[in-house]
Amino acid sequence: MPSSHMRHIILDRDGVINADSPHFIKTPDEWQPIEGSLEAIARLKQAGYLVGIASNQSGIGRGLFDRASLNAMHDKMQRLLAKLGSHIDLIAFCPHAPEEGCSCRKPLPGLYQQLAQRWSIDLVGVPVIGDSLRDLQAARAVHARPLLVRTGKGANTVEQLRGIRDMKEIPVFDDLSQAVDCLLQESPC
Repeated sequence: MPSSHMRHIILDRDGVINADSPHFIKTPDEWQPIEGSLEAIARLKQAGYLVGIASNQSGIGRGLFDRASLNAMHDKMQRLLAKLGSHIDLIAFCPHAPEEGCSCRKPLPGLYQQLAQRWSIDLVGVPVIGDSLRDLQAARAVHARPLLVRTGKGANTVEQLRGIRDMKEIPVFDDLSQAVDCLLQESPC
């Protein structure tokens, strides 16, 4: 069981940490960090956070890339973070295509539940940073604390939120770096 002083955070990957594409991120070469995102993760780690990723990766289920390619993308991310003296603690991903009806594909909370189980915590109040409505919906399903970034699909998501009453108060940040700045100030975001 983690000690009570450990803090946890869950990040979406595509559109939050790395640039997203409507054609999927399929190779390590296509995986490109958003400016400042890796440094933001390093700041979280320096502040004592355990950092998890929860990412829909339906490109696997759609046959666009395989698990070895996904692992190679994550290896690249970890290598770049290692240069900053940092790393991601846990990665949970959903490999299923939408029509497979799994319980892990966001907006369902399965990926977040996997991370919670592996960390032996509940997710009440744990910050979850995403760029899509489904990230926020999955966070709400486990009583985590959803935060939205404008990178990736985020700008469109901001527009979507205007019509959803219980989502209007979700904090919105320009990018991961700005969201992390707010979290590390220990003031309400």
